[in-house]
Amino acid sequence: MKSILIKSFFAFGLLMFLFKISVHAQDTSKRKTIDITSTFKPVLREAVKINFHASPPLADTSKPKLTYNIPSQYLLLNYQPGELKPVALQIDSLLSWENSNYIKVGAGNVHLPYVQTGFSFGDGKNTFFNVFADGYASKGNLKFQKNSMTDVAITGTVKTQNNLEWSGKLGFKTDNNFLYGFQPDTLKYNEEQLKQNFTTFGGKIALKNVEPTEFGLTYNPNLSVSVFSDNHSPKATEANTVLNVPMQKSLGDEFAFNLDFTANLTNYRLNGNSQENNVFFVAPAVLYKTHNLNLQAGVTPSWDQNTFHLLPNIMADVTTSDQRFTLQLGWIGYYNKGSYQRYESINPWLAQPTNLLNTRIEERYVGIKGALNNHFTYSAKVGFNTFENMPLFINDSIDGKSFVISNESSMQNLQVHGEIGYTMGEKFTASVGASLNRYANLHDNDKAYGLLPYELNATLRWEIIKGLWLKSDLWQFNAGNFRGLHGGSYKAGTGFDLNAGVEFRITKPLNLWLQMNNLLNDKYQRWNQYQVYGFNILGGIVYSFGQKQK
Repeated sequence: MKSILIKSFFAFGLLMFLFKISVHAQDTSKRKTIDITSTFKPVLREAVKINFHASPPLADTSKPKLTYNIPSQYLLLNYQPGELKPVALQIDSLLSWENSNYIKVGAGNVHLPYVQTGFSFGDGKNTFFNVFADGYASKGNLKFQKNSMTDVAITGTVKTQNNLEWSGKLGFKTDNNFLYGFQPDTLKYNEEQLKQNFTTFGGKIALKNVEPTEFGLTYNPNLSVSVFSDNHSPKATEANTVLNVPMQKSLGDEFAFNLDFTANLTNYRLNGNSQENNVFFVAPAVLYKTHNLNLQAGVTPSWDQNTFHLLPNIMADVTTSDQRFTLQLGWIGYYNKGSYQRYESINPWLAQPTNLLNTRIEERYVGIKGALNNHFTYSAKVGFNTFENMPLFINDSIDGKSFVISNESSMQNLQVHGEIGYTMGEKFTASVGASLNRYANLHDNDKAYGLLPYELNATLRWEIIKGLWLKSDLWQFNAGNFRGLHGGSYKAGTGFDLNAGVEFRITKPLNLWLQMNNLLNDKYQRWNQYQVYGFNILGGIVYSFGQKQK
């Protein structure tokens, strides 16, 4: 073991000696350097580019099926427009004014003075109030040929937040006439004996829902009350009350059900006696409406002074797709109320009636209406009517200055009516209409006294230039038959009344107007023994002004 250690130390010493000799043998005069023999350069590889070649998409000719699910919205708006029900416009001699308020005054050879006013109030959104007043006094060339009229009315409409609309009206009217149509004209009367004054106080209230309820129901109950009286001795007074409750229930998009209840009550008092004249009726009907057909089918059970009558209520309008031609068919029944107030509105020289009867009318008709183009319209109708208790006006047998009522228990009428019109925006409007009536099968009277067998009406409104309007009206008629003082009937002749007027603007609030009536000075008689004024002229100014809303 010892010998092995000696040999190992000897070998290690020999190796250290040889290493020292090799170190001393190196050349130390050279500088230390590093030689790089490699030529490698790092370079990024080029990216591969993708080439895009766009191609147009294929056209999709299929119709998409879009399904909308719109939830019900319950909004309470300040103003909701109601249903529009167009009716034929009755053109008046007055022009429409854009301003809220106006005062119209005038004078002429017959009328002195003439005053008409209109005022409006309210916020214009939820409340609307109007005050109207109209009055004139006129005097003709004949003795006691004069009359006067005063009419004042207040109307109002209030819209509530729960989709309801309240409306009401209060009015007062007085109408003074003189019974100047006595024969012979040598009779002696004073003004108090001939003066005939009628006074009316009235009011109306109505409620309607502007939009249908959630069950598709619309309603419009309304109540009107009036008190009518004269100045005779003994004095006659009359109270009229009309309650009307119309309702409509929608049954889908095409069907609906109508239900209309009406109570028309009249209480007439004369010389301590009281007379009741009441009418009640219920009018259920089914409505069917499409683009080409509008059908109403129903009946009207009615009670006229406790006497039951079943009236028809069938109407149909069949129209083309472009709405330019409509065929009308109908079989309907209705009442004209027998009241002192209504009779006076027809004939102002009426004597106090002794008995009030309601006129029951049954009408069967066929007609057409439509438009030739965007300007021309036309309508024509042929009707066969039956009248029960028709009032006829006959001169009294003393001097003929007043008219008494002779009720015709049953009569028939064949009526032909036609009308054409031309309208060009608001610049020009013209219309012509004519009616022919043939009364037959009377039971209680020889002729249909006081009824017109022929009537022609024409109107023209033309804005020639801005601020200048021309207007004209024509009325031609055949007065038919009247009964003389000593019995018998005779023709009362014809009448031709042509009117013309002009109105032009001076300043924005001020207009001048001129109206000429009966240009041909035709002294016709609409009612026997009562000659009209003849030619008369009337002119004045209109001052209109707006109202600032708060």
